[in-house]
Amino acid sequence: DQVNISDAQVMVEFENGNFHFTFPNPKNVGEFSITLFKGREKKEICALHLGKGRVTSKSNVSYCQTQNSSNSTTFILKNLERKHIDIYTYYLEILLPPPYIDCCLKEIYLYIPDKEDCFSLGLVQWIIISLIIFAISCVCCAVGCCLRNKNRKCESSSHEYNSEYMPMAAVNAAKKPRI
Repeated sequence: DQVNISDAQVMVEFENGNFHFTFPNPKNVGEFSITLFKGREKKEICALHLGKGRVTSKSNVSYCQTQNSSNSTTFILKNLERKHIDIYTYYLEILLPPPYIDCCLKEIYLYIPDKEDCFSLGLVQWIIISLIIFAISCVCCAVGCCLRNKNRKCESSSHEYNSEYMPMAAVNAAKKPRI
């Protein structure tokens, strides 16, 4: 039997805030390892080793878990934040049967948006807009009240008693004497 590395199509799923990367296991292989690296410097995040009927998983970070079934291996990345944005590379090592094969399965750029982006920024914007509208309406009310009070003072000052002009009552025209 020849070692068969299938197309290594990575199935990427986003479910309940977690990323699931599933790889088909190589066929006709007795022992292999799949390792997940992060960044250009290839920092090992987690790995899974299958050999002699035993599955051994190793994780160097708290946000990575591995799962293995008879036909696939899954890396689950949980609780990711903006600081986890990077390139993730998956390597496959086939140890048995000989010859030893080491190959890069896939490189994936993972972008994680902030959780606050969706709701809280919209809420903050609405609060700021509401406060601005409230402040503008308060200023308009204060200006309106001042103008109304000024008009009342002007009306009352036109009837002052110490004015140069005496207020006069309407008088009927004098009647001409009849001859």
